[in-house]
Amino acid sequence: MTDTVRIHCLNTNEYKDVRVGSSLEELIEVFGVKKPYLIANAKVNNKTESLTYQVYRPRRVEYVDISDSSAMRTYVRSLCFVLSKAVDDTLPDAEVYIEHAVSRGYYFHIESNVEVGEKELMAVKKRMQEIIDADIPFIQVEEEIAEVVKLFRENGMKDKALLLETSDDLLYARYSKLDNYIDYYYGCLLPSSAYLHLFDVVPYNGGFLLVVPNRQNPVELEPVIPQQKLLKVYREHLEFLKISKLDNVGDLNKAIRTNKISEIIQVSEAYQANEIADIAKEITERYNDGLRVVLISGPSSSGKTTFRKRLEVQLYVNRLKPVGISLDDYFIDRDLTPLDEFGEKDYESLYAIDLDLFENQIITLLNEEEIELPSYNFVTGKREFRNRRLVMDKKSVLIVEGIHALNPKLTEHIARDKKYMIYVSALTSISLDNHNWIPPADNRLLRRIVRDNRYRGYSARDTISRWDSVRRGEEKWIFPYQENADVMFNSAMIYELAAIRRHAEPVLQQVPRVVEEYSEAYRLLKFLRYFNYIADRELPPTSLLREFLGGSSFRY
Repeated sequence: MTDTVRIHCLNTNEYKDVRVGSSLEELIEVFGVKKPYLIANAKVNNKTESLTYQVYRPRRVEYVDISDSSAMRTYVRSLCFVLSKAVDDTLPDAEVYIEHAVSRGYYFHIESNVEVGEKELMAVKKRMQEIIDADIPFIQVEEEIAEVVKLFRENGMKDKALLLETSDDLLYARYSKLDNYIDYYYGCLLPSSAYLHLFDVVPYNGGFLLVVPNRQNPVELEPVIPQQKLLKVYREHLEFLKISKLDNVGDLNKAIRTNKISEIIQVSEAYQANEIADIAKEITERYNDGLRVVLISGPSSSGKTTFRKRLEVQLYVNRLKPVGISLDDYFIDRDLTPLDEFGEKDYESLYAIDLDLFENQIITLLNEEEIELPSYNFVTGKREFRNRRLVMDKKSVLIVEGIHALNPKLTEHIARDKKYMIYVSALTSISLDNHNWIPPADNRLLRRIVRDNRYRGYSARDTISRWDSVRRGEEKWIFPYQENADVMFNSAMIYELAAIRRHAEPVLQQVPRVVEEYSEAYRLLKFLRYFNYIADRELPPTSLLREFLGGSSFRY
C-alpha cells in the first residue's frame, strides 16, 4: 500500500506526491503557496474545506485568502466562536446573540443577570485576545445526531439542539470544540485561534458590534459606518419574530411539523401588507404637500417589482393614480455598457442607464405631457419602442423602480420635497441559531437562482458566476445610498427559505462538480437542508415571493 498521494495545487500549478493524511495546512509549505493575505481555507475538488482537512486520495487543491468571500466567512465564523467562548468565560450564565451584519460589522447583544456595559465588554475583548494568543485549536467532532442533540441540551444550547433534530436527513452531525467550550457552525473554521490576527468589539446602539477585517484590504479593520435605519428595521422584525415565538430556524421547522405553518404564512403576509399600507398612507399625506415622485431602490432580487405593484394597489385605494416605470427600460444598448475594473461589462453601473433620456421623460411626465416609454430587450441587448404611452394628471404620483433610484445624481434636478425614497431589501432576520445568522445576500442569491432559471433560462452556474460582479456593483452603486431612504421595507419573510428550498435544490444540483461554481452550489445545498419543505399551495398569489417562485397574480 502506497504511503503517498498525488496532489495538484492550482495556485502553483504543480503536482506533488505527498504523505497520505497530510493536512491542507501542512501542504501550504510543501507547495510554497504565497497569497497576499491570510489563507483561511481551500477548495478541494471544487468543494470548500477547512485547512485541517486531510488528503487520502488524489485531489485538486486551490487555496484562498480572506479577500475571498468564502475565506472571509471562515474567518468571521471562527471569530464568533472565540467571542462566544470569551462571553462564557467572563460572564457566567450569560448568552450571546449574534444577530446580523450591519455597519460593516456584526451586531450582537448579551443577555445576562448583570448589566453588560463597556467595562464588561472590555473584559470580553481582553479574554478574546488571551484565547487568540493561546493558539487553541478548533477541533471538529462528528457523532450520531442523537448524541450531538443530547450534548447541546445538557449544555443549555436548546437552539442548536432544536435546529439539528428538526433538520432533514441528518444521521451524523459535527460540533466544534475550543478548549472546553462547545459550539456549532455550519461551515469551515480556521485551524486555531492564533489565525485571528485582527478584530475589535465596540459598543453600538444599545448592543455591540464585532468589527472584522476589510475584505478589500484585510490588513485593516472595516470602518464602522452608521446605519441607523437599517438597524431599526432589523430590530422591528426581531421583535415580530419574538412575538411569533420564532427566534430561529428550529422553531420554524417545529411549526411546519406541527401543521402551524399556514398561520405563520398568513401573519407574515399580513405584516408585510400592513407595512405597505403605512408607506402608502405617508405618501398620500405628503402628496398633499407637493410630493410627486416615489423612488424605489434595492439590491438584486430584493423584490422591488412586486413591492411596487402592491404599493400601487394601495395608492389606488387611497385615491391616488400611480404611474409606474422601471429603470431597467432605460438601459443603454449592451455594446455601449461601461466596463468595470476587471474589464467586464458593468450592468450595475449608473452609467449603464441613459440618464439624459430618463431625466427628459421624467420632467415631461411631471409637466403632465405624454411620453413614449422605451423597452429594453434583454435577449438582443437593444432598446426598443413599442408604442407604450404614459401621461400623468393632477391625481397622479410617479413610481420609479430600479437599483439606482436613491442615487442623488439620477434625479438631481427634482426638488427633495417632491421625492419620497424607499429602500427595499431581503433583510433576513430569522437565524439558524443564536450564533449563526443568515446573510441576506444568501437569501437574495437563492431568489435570483430560482427566478433566473424559471424566467430567463439561466442555469445556477450562470447566476453564481455573475454574483461576485453583482455584489461589487451593489457595494459601489446601491449600499452607499440606502440611508438616504425615507423608509426601509424588509421584503424577507419568516418562512421563505423553507418555501424556496424545493425550487432551488433541483437547479443547484445541476451544477457540474468539475466547475468552479460547484463550491457555492454545494454550500447553498447544505444550507437549505436545515429547512423543512413548505408546499407552494400555502403561498397567496399576491405574495412577494411569487415574483421568484411563479404563480403570482401580478403581471411582470
